[in-house]
Amino acid sequence: MDISLFGRLTLDSFKHNGIEMGATLMMVFMAAFAVIFLTYKKLWKWLYHEWITSLDPKRIGVMYLFVVFLMLLKGAIDAIMMRAQQAMSSGDSMGYLSADHFQQLFTAHGTVMIFFVGMGIVFGMINLIVPLQIGARDVAFPFLNAVSFWLFFMGFMLLNVSLMVGEFSAAGWVCYPPLSGLKYSPGVGVDYWIWSVQIAGVGSLFGGINFLVTIFKMRCPGMTYMRMPLFTWCALATMILVIFAFPILTVTITLLALDRLMGMHFFTSTGGGNPMMYVNLIWAWGHPEVYILVLPAFGIYSEVVSTFSEKRLFGYVSMVWAIIAITILSFIVWLHHFFTMGASANVNAFFGAMTMLIAIPTGVKIFNWLFTMVRGRVHLTSPMYWFLGFVIIFTIGGMTGILLSIAPLDFQMHNSLFLVAHFHTVIIGGVLFGFLSGFTYWFPKFAGFKLHEGLGKCAFWFWFSGFCFAFLPLYVLGLMGTTRRLSHYEAETGWQPFFMCAAFGAFLIAIGIAFQMIQLIVSVKQRNQNRDLTGDPWHGRTLEWDTTSPPPLYNFAVIPTVYDQDAFWKMKETGHTKPDPKEFTDVLMPKSTPMGFIIAVFGFLFAFGIVWYMWWLAIIGIIGVIASAIAHLSEEECEYVITKAEIEKMEGSTYGT
Repeated sequence: MDISLFGRLTLDSFKHNGIEMGATLMMVFMAAFAVIFLTYKKLWKWLYHEWITSLDPKRIGVMYLFVVFLMLLKGAIDAIMMRAQQAMSSGDSMGYLSADHFQQLFTAHGTVMIFFVGMGIVFGMINLIVPLQIGARDVAFPFLNAVSFWLFFMGFMLLNVSLMVGEFSAAGWVCYPPLSGLKYSPGVGVDYWIWSVQIAGVGSLFGGINFLVTIFKMRCPGMTYMRMPLFTWCALATMILVIFAFPILTVTITLLALDRLMGMHFFTSTGGGNPMMYVNLIWAWGHPEVYILVLPAFGIYSEVVSTFSEKRLFGYVSMVWAIIAITILSFIVWLHHFFTMGASANVNAFFGAMTMLIAIPTGVKIFNWLFTMVRGRVHLTSPMYWFLGFVIIFTIGGMTGILLSIAPLDFQMHNSLFLVAHFHTVIIGGVLFGFLSGFTYWFPKFAGFKLHEGLGKCAFWFWFSGFCFAFLPLYVLGLMGTTRRLSHYEAETGWQPFFMCAAFGAFLIAIGIAFQMIQLIVSVKQRNQNRDLTGDPWHGRTLEWDTTSPPPLYNFAVIPTVYDQDAFWKMKETGHTKPDPKEFTDVLMPKSTPMGFIIAVFGFLFAFGIVWYMWWLAIIGIIGVIASAIAHLSEEECEYVITKAEIEKMEGSTYGT
């Protein structure tokens, strides 16, 4: 093992092919542009005081979503490049990507979309919405919340540094050994994967602890568990899954890191280890992770459908029990990810039955949403478009999932594109469409104006049609025997027309993303025209709408009391939606601090040092993390007072916007 000053970092680590150099130069250009813009506009102090040091969950939620949009763009570019390669690489044509570069794209795409887009969506939306929905002024542990985000951000940075310095993993987004072992992946790619996921995963675990305590302990008076909004219920279930599942991920990839760094053999069969232990452990985390991603989306659909049907959600109690059932069952279905391992018929039968069983509470939720629309005054707004698209796509994904839960069928289709199509049908149709629905629905709450409806609907139709073109052909290809991770195939197979169709679908999705960017730009320019929501059902039924748009730092001037599941609509009926100034009191809020950011920076240095065997840098990083945490504990009381007079002034000038 190299113990020189720069470890295994050499000038060759900066050499890349033309495509990789183009991506590197683009990143450098964007970073330089950001620095020049912030300097020219003199925004560095604003960035530091208002965002980097902020403990406000609303600002942290916005920062999560900022990272999500950046990584969604990267993940989409990766997907388009892979589909273009597959469309062009039939017969004598080898396409434009090398096999190794294709596998790096494949790994990066999965890692980005699951760990940084999916988890960023979860914690971004929960930061923005849950404290408002439960009538809380803050989260239980504001500083821990900031540390969670900045660790997530540094994981995102470490992954992107791999584009410029070294390479990324080519072992797949779950990095199965022995391919991810030192023998078959001696470079830095797998190490980048391990530590970017590890840093972000620890941040997610901290976030899970924080929001579980927040929901348990900080609900406003009168908000019993059976009066909580469905989004908060889904957030609660998600945080329980995070707390139980993410330690498994942390331990699993720590063991893999020890195999690579210290010559241990937890997963090396020639050294007495067992690669199947890794597969078991990674999916013991991985299948709960699917529901960590999709449950918040289910909560979003519950809010959207009820609001735009102008009707109370059908079957609230059954929806709650469905969430609880999904939470429990999600931990006993992981083995269906490797039916082909050669387990006994009894083992396969049990996990197949559990996989079919978990479809029941999911089906209950879909039927309840549809029954909510029956005899309601349905408004086909853009959030509802995303919901209706979800129902169609997710139902297809559910039916194909039932097929894959049958072990003999899974033996035939497991390593094929049929499985890839199923997974994307569930995740894009469920998670991503849910996020886009919720983002559009709650955007007026945090920006003070609505997004442009026409452009939003155009974006939906490109997304929906692009999805159908991109992934439905993959089901056919899977049945024809096309395997996953394929960068080249023979012309005689007849697969190329389907791959070309899939590439066309990816192009349509790219147009949909472009429409969303245009929608945001146009909406900002026309924001003064879109502030009036009078007579519009956009204001929801739950408590987050019972404050100004955007909400003040303290969320609520007076902590509300809840008497019903549909708290805000009940308040509107009784005419008690505006706080009484007589009830205003001074409010204590946490002081901003840069220590969360500093801890994460040292965490980044530690990870970068480990990746490149720069042990001095790793030591500085770990010492810095510990010292920063101790320094935060010794900081002065981290609270400041917003006085009653200041609240009266703010409420008088902004309430009702």
